[in-house]
Order: sequence, then structure tokens, then C-alpha cells
Amino acid sequence: MPKLIVVTREGEEREIDGDAGLSVMEVIRDAGIDEMLALCGGCCSCATCHIHVDPAFVAALPAMSEDENDLLDSSGDRDDTSRLACQIPFSANLDGLKVTIAAED
Repeated sequence: MPKLIVVTREGEEREIDGDAGLSVMEVIRDAGIDEMLALCGGCCSCATCHIHVDPAFVAALPAMSEDENDLLDSSGDRDDTSRLACQIPFSANLDGLKVTIAAED
């Protein structure tokens, strides 16, 4: 089972097992990390699953859609590693992916 490393807003690092086929948001939510609000449930309509992806993995991710890009524009914490966790399918290819939950807007 692939591993996902999540850094919380408080700086706590947690390594969790994730099922391939879920989104990164679902893996984080299912692990009980409360900071991942994901209010829209993964529909790419709220940006409450904003994360920062370890730069070593950015190139391995699918391209960002225009909708995701527009939603991230509303965040004051956006940077070059920003993504919406609901838009990243988790797979064995992303084993060891490290993400940091973005500051709450």
C-alpha cells in the first residue's frame, strides 16, 4: 500500500497508508486529519483541500485544470507547489508523496 506523508498546520508529520484509486484528499480525510475540510467533497468547487506538494513530486502530478487554477487564485497562501488534494489521484506511483496542508483562508 502506498504511503502518504502529511504535514499538518502545526508542523506534525504523519505517515499514512493510502488506497490507490482514492484522491489525496480522501486519503487524508479517511486518516482522520481534521484540518482537511474538503467541504465540497471533492467536486473542485471550494478549495478547502488546498495543499502544498513536495517539489520533488510536482512533475509526477497530473496537469492542473483551469477550474483548479481559478480556485487556488482565491487563496492568500498559494505558491508554485499549491494544488487541491481532491484533484490528485493517489497511486503507487506517488508512494512517499509529502504534502503540507495549506494555511486556512
